[in-house]
Amino acid sequence: MAVKHSVLIVDDEPGIRESLGAVLRDEGYRADAVESAEAAIEWLAARHCDVVMLDIWLTGMDGLEALERIQRLENPPVVVMISGHGTIETAVRATKLGAFDFIEKPLSIDKTLLTLRHALEQRSLAAENRSLREEIEGRQQIIGDSVPMKALRQQLAMAAPTNGRVLVYGESGVGKELVAHALHNMSLRREKPFVEVNCAAIPEELIESELFGHLKGSFTGAVEDKTGKFEQADGGTLFLDEVGDMSLRTQSKVLRVIEEQRFTPVGSAGGLTVDVRVVAATNKDLSAEIQKGNFREDLFYRLNVIPFYVPALREHLEDLPALADHFLAEFARAYGRRPKRLAEPSLEALMEYRWPGNVRELRNLIERLAIMVPGERIERRHLPVTVLQPHPSGAKSAAASGGFFSLQEARSAYERDYILRKLDENRGNVSRTAEALGLERSHLYRKMKSLGIAAGEAKANS
Repeated sequence: MAVKHSVLIVDDEPGIRESLGAVLRDEGYRADAVESAEAAIEWLAARHCDVVMLDIWLTGMDGLEALERIQRLENPPVVVMISGHGTIETAVRATKLGAFDFIEKPLSIDKTLLTLRHALEQRSLAAENRSLREEIEGRQQIIGDSVPMKALRQQLAMAAPTNGRVLVYGESGVGKELVAHALHNMSLRREKPFVEVNCAAIPEELIESELFGHLKGSFTGAVEDKTGKFEQADGGTLFLDEVGDMSLRTQSKVLRVIEEQRFTPVGSAGGLTVDVRVVAATNKDLSAEIQKGNFREDLFYRLNVIPFYVPALREHLEDLPALADHFLAEFARAYGRRPKRLAEPSLEALMEYRWPGNVRELRNLIERLAIMVPGERIERRHLPVTVLQPHPSGAKSAAASGGFFSLQEARSAYERDYILRKLDENRGNVSRTAEALGLERSHLYRKMKSLGIAAGEAKANS
């Protein structure tokens, strides 16, 4: 029978070690046994083990002290405590110290094997969670050794352990949400929720319900209770993305919650108290929005305790090779393929491009190349015409020449040019532009992001 998992039995009774070991080996486990806690600690220091079945009452170091020391190992095994005369108090203490379960002697074979299976499932889930966390943290890594990116990481290291509110500035696609995630992951709140709200994508009539929650029947369509984002983020971090697009009415309510850490769900008579760190982000000039009467000055000062600026990709192009390699490796893992590499002429072309969509545009392009390029080397000819155009408005030039690799590429270039002209006609007002185009504002925002259109770009292209 194939060996499954490894189990270490720690018991000072030879009969228990021999009989339990024989049962486990018959079930296909690799079973080892030692007679003392000291021997177990020494054994674990030199070998891998999935589960330890640890007697509480041992000569010398007892099982509870051994449990504490096992839990301090870098990748500790799951520990199941066993005892012939345990008490509820002992079992509770063992559980608090990290034991998975507590079983009594004389050992029932069926119960022991069931407990062991559950312990291994627990270990497997923990390993899977650890792997997923590492994968997510890898995707959320802030890449680059340029002066602006080093300065950004230094700011993060100083601000993250505090509860200071942070306002992140930068164009669309620069990675403002990445900075928010990094702040949370480096903070004392990292084990608590990180909750994100895109203020531009939620219709005005629903944003209060989204932020503060509502009770069933509080308005038409409220068919069940809803927990708001502030309550979901209790103890953790709430990220208000595109905060400059929040209405004045909602701004007033958010200001009150930030000041009091208390709010009332829609339709409720009582308030809720929360402990939330607010991180906000915008691609707008909020000082200009204040002058126009579109943003509350008092809310701005509440949010802008620690301002962060995330530079546009064109401002730290020396980081592009590292970013491209990072994305190539990420997509190779995601699609189960060997990593591709950029030929030197391809890299030179990418370094000459303006990147209006910033890092998001680069990531999308690298994903496309990782999927569509058949070989392992990405040549200059594989790059889209929009990237190869030498002019800042590459999409316009390409559209005029008709030099596209696909209908989708030509359509995207035309849509980008058309939306830019409509934004210019409406002086950059997204709501009026959406109305002129016959689109929902949230739909237009998504379209702008997918096409790499940053706020304020209309004037730059006029």
